[in-house]
Amino acid sequence: MLKIAILGLGEGRSTMSAAIESSKVELVKVCDRNEELCKQRAKEFDFHSYTTNYDDLLKDEAIDIIAIYTPDHLHAEHVKQALLHGKHVVCTKPFIDDLSDAKELLELSEKTGKKVFIGQSSRFFEPAKRQRADYEAGLIGDLITIEAQYHADHRWFLKKEWSLLQSFKWLYGGLSHPVDFIRWYLPNIEEVMGYGMISSNGKSAGLKNEDTMHFIFKATDGRIARVSGVYTSPTQPAQRDSGMSTILRATEGASQADYHELRYAVTDKTGEEKVITWGDSTLKYYFRFEGQSHHGGEYQNYLEYFADSIEQGFTAYPDMKEGIGTVALLQAMDKTLQTGMPVKIADVLNEYGL
Repeated sequence: MLKIAILGLGEGRSTMSAAIESSKVELVKVCDRNEELCKQRAKEFDFHSYTTNYDDLLKDEAIDIIAIYTPDHLHAEHVKQALLHGKHVVCTKPFIDDLSDAKELLELSEKTGKKVFIGQSSRFFEPAKRQRADYEAGLIGDLITIEAQYHADHRWFLKKEWSLLQSFKWLYGGLSHPVDFIRWYLPNIEEVMGYGMISSNGKSAGLKNEDTMHFIFKATDGRIARVSGVYTSPTQPAQRDSGMSTILRATEGASQADYHELRYAVTDKTGEEKVITWGDSTLKYYFRFEGQSHHGGEYQNYLEYFADSIEQGFTAYPDMKEGIGTVALLQAMDKTLQTGMPVKIADVLNEYGL
C-alpha cells in the first residue's frame, strides 16, 4: 500500500478523511505550520503523527506521495521540493499561479520519473463520473457543444477581509471548476472571449475584481462552449437549478450533471429520458462534514485513482501538463476581461516558452 503525507490542513482536512478511509493508501504524516490546526485535526481524526516542518515530510523515505493543499502562490515551490526528494505529488487546483514556474516543474517531473496529479475534485463527483462514462460509451453520440456554470451566493465571503484584496479573483477560485469540465471534453481550446463586471452587491462591499462573468470558448476543430460564473447574487431553489452544472449537447442525445445535488439527467440515443439521483449512503460518502463542506468522497476517489496509476503505470488525468493548460486558459480569460478582445491560448503559452 502506498504511503501518503498531507501538507496544508485547511483543505487537506478532506484528504485526511479520504486517506484514512481508503484501502489503497496509508496516511503516515500530516503537516501544517499552524500547530493549533495540527492539534485540531489530530483530535478530530484521532491521528497524531503531525509536524509543523515540511522538511520532515520531504526527508521521510517511507513516504511515496505528498498531497499539497497550501495557498496557490506556494504550490510551485512545494511541488518542486517534493519532486526533488523523490515523491509523487497530488496538488490541489489551480496547479500554479505563475506560469514562469511551469517549464522547470515539467522538466523535473520528467527527470525524476515522479507523477504529478492535479486534484480537480469535481471530475470525481458521482454525477460527473456517470456523465463521463455515458459519454465515453457513446450513449449521446458525438459532442456538439458544452455549457458549464458555477453560480453561488457567496455574499458571506465579502465579510472576509481577504476577499476584498486586489489579489482575490473569483475567476481562479470559482471558475476553475467549470473551466476544467470544458477542457475535459474539449482539450484543444484555442481562443476565449468574455465579459465581466463587478455587480452592485460587489461594489457596495468594496470588491476589486469581477464577480459576474460569461465566456465563450472556441476549440481548434471549430466547436464552441460557454462558461458562466455569478458569485454575489441569490440563487434559484436547488430543485430548479444547480450551483454547478455541466450540460453536454451531442448528435444523438444530451446530458446534465449537477453538483451538489447528486443529480444527473440524460436523453440517450434511443430517445429515452432519465433523471437519476443518488441516496443517503452516497450522500454520506461524498459529504462527510457539516453543511456539505469539505467533500471528502471526491478526494478519496481521486487518491485511489492516482494510487492505481502509480501501481499500474498509467497516466492519471489531469496531469501536470493538463493542469498548466488550465492555468493558461484561466490567464487568457483574465486577459480578455481586461482587454475586451478575444485571446489565443497559444499566445499565453508562448509568453512562457511552453
